[in-house]
Amino acid sequence: MTINLDDLDEEQKKKILNLQNLQQTYEFITTQKLQLESTLRETELAIEELEKINPDNTVYKSIGGILVRSEKNKLLDEKKSLKVTLEMRLKTLDQKKARIENQITTLRNSIQADFQNKNL
Repeated sequence: MTINLDDLDEEQKKKILNLQNLQQTYEFITTQKLQLESTLRETELAIEELEKINPDNTVYKSIGGILVRSEKNKLLDEKKSLKVTLEMRLKTLDQKKARIENQITTLRNSIQADFQNKNL
């Protein structure tokens, strides 16, 4: 069944446009979440490897396209801090994602009810 937007009243058009915007936002948040999860996995692996290294060994960190000598403990602290930040950002994205899922469900139900009432 194809819907012609010209046949809808302004409120229904707004609901459909709002639904489309929410779906785009949901996709964007999902993409962000995947990227953050990937970065978090890399960070966790880096922490594991740094913890295995002897404190006397030389370690380097990447800054742009170059490697710079760093202290193991300082680099480990930076990675652990990054991990905490990434986990907080993921938690925030999960909350946003859940909120948008609820809004999408509510709006879909409202639109379906509008169409069912119009057809009756």
